[in-house]
Amino acid sequence: MLPELARFLGIVIGIFPREHPPPHFHAVYGDFPKRALRHVLEWLDLHEGELMQNWDRIQAGRPGTPIAPLE
Repeated sequence: MLPELARFLGIVIGIFPREHPPPHFHAVYGDFPKRALRHVLEWLDLHEGELMQNWDRIQAGRPGTPIAPLE
């Protein structure tokens, strides 16, 4: 199961522990229509710094911290 950092509009965002570089996240949402992708990219633009902090925390074996959803 994907460790959840954020959830909005039915989209789940997370980072797996001990994941391969480069830093990245996973977004899960059914068939992922273009509209959902636009929402994820908008959310990424707002929270990129928090995602990088979570990447470092999770790869160091610490739990991730929640990130605000897209409103």
